[in-house]
Amino acid sequence: MYAYSPSNEYMPSVLRTFALSLGIAFIGTMIGNFVPTYLFLPLSILEVILLLIAIFARKGKSLSYGFLFTFTFISGITTFPIVSYYVSAVGGNVVINALGTTTIVFAGVAIYATKTKRNFSFLRGMLLASLIALITIGIFNIFWPLGSNGMLAYSFIGVLVFSGYVLYDFNRMKHYGVTADQVPLMALNLYLDFLNLFISILRIFGILSEKD
Repeated sequence: MYAYSPSNEYMPSVLRTFALSLGIAFIGTMIGNFVPTYLFLPLSILEVILLLIAIFARKGKSLSYGFLFTFTFISGITTFPIVSYYVSAVGGNVVINALGTTTIVFAGVAIYATKTKRNFSFLRGMLLASLIALITIGIFNIFWPLGSNGMLAYSFIGVLVFSGYVLYDFNRMKHYGVTADQVPLMALNLYLDFLNLFISILRIFGILSEKD
């Protein structure tokens, strides 16, 4: 848990760094169109390794900007196959609508989290347990694929969990503050919240479009 600080002077820095991370990820996604297919697996493995490093870095409560932008760039590249699949399967409009919906949900939850007087730090354990459950089901889905209804339910749960993380992360910044050293780490948290929320919403839109 972050030490309490009545000052939120670095929250704008977190938001700017988060926005820049999204921009770098977008560039990575565009470049993903030119990356050979055989490189996506090693890049995905590298992304997981970097994510594990980031998780351990949380104990020190700091992360370098170079690490953050490297991670988001690689993450953007590995997101390309997902976006490309849905563009081919249901059309680019579905992807754009999913991105717009993600932005609205993210912004709405973020505004509420920073305006409310409630402290949502109690959500930490529940969100972590839910995230582990989602990861477990995701691994299960690789070997025993869920049906469309099962994947739809899985994606709706994902929306709830990652919306919860948006609520938790913004609310934590409000109540406990952010130091200069913590800016890249908090920006990474928000980036992961946004990305996973987007993927969950994209799955929902994709499944519903395929059923039409």
